[in-house]
Amino acid sequence: MAFCGFYVAKADAKLYNKASKIVLARQGTRTAVTMASDYEGDPKEFAIVVPVPTVVKKDQIAIVDNAAVDHLDAYSAPRLVEYYDPDPCGVLYDKSVTYSTAPAGAPVRARRSAEAHGVKIEAQYTVGEYDILILSAEQSDGLAIWLTDNGYKIPDGAGPVLGSYIKQNMKFFVAKVNLKEQAKLGFQYLRPIQVSYETHKFMLPIRLGTVNANGPQDMIVLTLSERGRVETTNYRTVKIPSDVEIPTYIKGEFASFYRAMFDTQVAKDDMRAVYLEYAWDMGWCDPCAADPLSADELQKLGAFWTGGNATGAMRGGGGSNVFVTRLHVRYDAAHFPEDLMFQETADRTNFQGRYILRHPYTGTASCSAAEDYRRSLGLRYEQEAAALAHLTGWDIAAIRKTMRPGEQKAE
Repeated sequence: MAFCGFYVAKADAKLYNKASKIVLARQGTRTAVTMASDYEGDPKEFAIVVPVPTVVKKDQIAIVDNAAVDHLDAYSAPRLVEYYDPDPCGVLYDKSVTYSTAPAGAPVRARRSAEAHGVKIEAQYTVGEYDILILSAEQSDGLAIWLTDNGYKIPDGAGPVLGSYIKQNMKFFVAKVNLKEQAKLGFQYLRPIQVSYETHKFMLPIRLGTVNANGPQDMIVLTLSERGRVETTNYRTVKIPSDVEIPTYIKGEFASFYRAMFDTQVAKDDMRAVYLEYAWDMGWCDPCAADPLSADELQKLGAFWTGGNATGAMRGGGGSNVFVTRLHVRYDAAHFPEDLMFQETADRTNFQGRYILRHPYTGTASCSAAEDYRRSLGLRYEQEAAALAHLTGWDIAAIRKTMRPGEQKAE
């Protein structure tokens, strides 16, 4: 549903951004951006165009396994946690179980054509299954014409956005699938591309992603930093609603619940905020939606500062010097006219999108405390139904009807 560059479809093919996850690792001025995307359309011939602040060398480009990005996504995803009421006549205790969301270089003629249009091919490489060009340009029209001359249809409206990056003296990273290399490697899908560079600007270019977007887009930005939480500086960073008790039937409908809740939050904020879904030290988690990442996975995702000392799969504490921030943004050109600008803070306060299912005690306790407990359940169920309706905009009468017998509004 989002990408920080845009797709350039071959000929008249329709290629729309559908979904993406960006991993952004940064220490000092060194930044590594890992781009994992999904798309609609024919993938046989396409290119992605992403602004970068400098000419990227071949050893600054890497192809990353989808599994590492998916692991970080699962680790930081909003989660459900279940609690079971204790015997009201016995010793108080809690049981909890957590459930994860489950969720060939350019030919000589191309170089000559580039020069004629004020476009310079700064570098060209083949990395994994991708042919990569690093372009600079004097004007957006020339860049658009060169891409068009080389068989690519530029989305309407790309010119002014390209021009704004050219004025900032930014380069353009163009990656195209090399079908022969892909067949040789045996991959049936496109692996994430990682680009590393030095820059004083801690930012993510998103405006090109709106050019050929089919409506508003969603982007998950997973940041890895050394000091603490990452936040946006030019848009509001808002914590997603969390630690809310909701009806237990949501256990089987968590994906629908979270989508509806996020939609409601975006509408409330007029699609002008970036949402914090997770902020936590990688060394431990409570509750864990997935095991922490290994040292090897962290380094592959760009957390180069960890060396060999990062420790994954630790639940109790200690751990690595990597702080994870998960940001979720839904955007379009009208509501997000600027690229995302970030800052790393020293705030290491833990936060997670966490939703609570509290199961009632179903035993045969017969003390006076048990009678008081059972009388209190009707009010609790109603509060859970009201909370769910408030978060999602769902009809409260329908929620009450869906709740299991014994979890409906008390008469």
